[in-house]
Amino acid sequence: MSAHDRVVAAVEPAVTGSGLVLEQLELARAGARTVVRVVVDLPDDAVGSVSSDQLAAVSRAVGAAMDTVDDALGSQPYVLEVGSPGVSRPLTERRHWSRARTRLVATTVAGAATTGRVVVVDDEGVELDVDGQRLRAAWAELGTGRVQVEFSRPGADEADDELGDEGDDEGDELDDATDEDEV
Repeated sequence: MSAHDRVVAAVEPAVTGSGLVLEQLELARAGARTVVRVVVDLPDDAVGSVSSDQLAAVSRAVGAAMDTVDDALGSQPYVLEVGSPGVSRPLTERRHWSRARTRLVATTVAGAATTGRVVVVDDEGVELDVDGQRLRAAWAELGTGRVQVEFSRPGADEADDELGDEGDDEGDELDDATDEDEV
């Protein structure tokens, strides 16, 4: 089993035990150290973004899990970075699209470039509001989406209140929302 696989095997239960999903785990060399980057996200159909309290808790849990796999990284020290994906994350899974509800996204539908606001996400696909018209896209015909940064979203305050969003996550890039520990 590779070092990456051993670290994932140790870290994933810590992440899921914290009520989150392991989105990505990367091991990268940085001089004499290894950087362990762990990206966590909310589970399917959750609305909003990972809070700083959730990040702190999962960071502690991942740190404890890393103590059990020291041999996977050899005797080299490592830096642990735990963060959540930001607005630049591509929308590739249903849970990504669910959290993008009310957001303006650029995607392809049946091969055609489309920009619209995510209105509905369900088992069959996504419904977008494209210039006041509803466009239904089945999962099979929907391409990767990208949230478009809007400095002033129409109705953002009302939509965020309805969805229980605790704030705008446009600045939640991994580097901004990272809890770093050096070991």
